[in-house]
Amino acid sequence: MSFLQSLFGTATKKYTDVRGDEFLNLLGSTKNAVLIDVRTPAEFAGGKVKGAVNMDIYSPNFAASIDKLDKSKTYFVYCRSGARSGQACNLMAERGFENLYNLSGGISSL
Repeated sequence: MSFLQSLFGTATKKYTDVRGDEFLNLLGSTKNAVLIDVRTPAEFAGGKVKGAVNMDIYSPNFAASIDKLDKSKTYFVYCRSGARSGQACNLMAERGFENLYNLSGGISSL
């Protein structure tokens, strides 16, 4: 990444933003897909997408938890609005994950 890319935020994202129904369709049709909800445990308890695993991005153990995941799988990540899940996707990409989808608009867009 060049200095200007880092300064102006024009670096290429290493994950794909997907909205609502397309996110669910891709999730359902992808072999070895893993669904991760990065909201807090309280938010997760209030309602989740069926089959989701809760990995709170605010947890001090979040980075260590993602380091234990299989990088060969495809990950579908969501939160309430899409911001935290985007951050999680960035962190995962930095750690070598290549198949990442972020639910743009978050769970409220479903």
